[in-house]
Amino acid sequence: MNAYSQSLEAEFEKAANPQLSKEMAAYMRNQFAFLGIKTPERRNIQKAFLHKEALPDKVELHKIVKHFWNKAEREYQYFAQELAQKYLKQFEPQDIKLFEYMITHKSWWDTVDVIAVKLVGVLLEKSPEKIEEYVSKWISSGNIWLQRTAILFQLKYKNDLDTELLREIILKLKDTNEFFINKAIGWILREYAKTNPQWVIDFTEKTKLSNLSKREALRNITI
Repeated sequence: MNAYSQSLEAEFEKAANPQLSKEMAAYMRNQFAFLGIKTPERRNIQKAFLHKEALPDKVELHKIVKHFWNKAEREYQYFAQELAQKYLKQFEPQDIKLFEYMITHKSWWDTVDVIAVKLVGVLLEKSPEKIEEYVSKWISSGNIWLQRTAILFQLKYKNDLDTELLREIILKLKDTNEFFINKAIGWILREYAKTNPQWVIDFTEKTKLSNLSKREALRNITI
């Protein structure tokens, strides 16, 4: 463990709150342990570690992120994904391997959605030649979190969203009872409706979607 990681862990451990840790774990269905540090306090502690002058060299990013990802307490995964966001301008196509690791380990919506939109979405916007390769792989993976990423990575693309690609992804994944897939379909459509409501209306009228997906998609549209 390098000095950067060691120092961050020491600060987090000092701020640990056993009572809050139980409450936070219960909220997440006791899937993960928590130190018991609320988000505002955690971000205040980690601010110094995310300052430009304090950041480790990019070549260390994969190792450091995986170190924190393998820690038991959830706050370390939250820190790791926020650390990765500090390197957006330095993202390279091979960084997708790190993001896939993060998505498929200790998987739940609270990390996967951030990774899908703020990491994968940014990387694929910079490297569009990789979209077809990875989206195809994720859809056929059988892993619901990779599939959810395939649906959500365009969430903030607005006018740059590829509607034909989104249509293809949804058609391949919509016939499922999986809550996290159907919810993601509704979410991406609801978000895109802010940019192109008529496309979303037309798509939902012509496509047989789950009640959850359709309800989410049309929630903010007045028809």
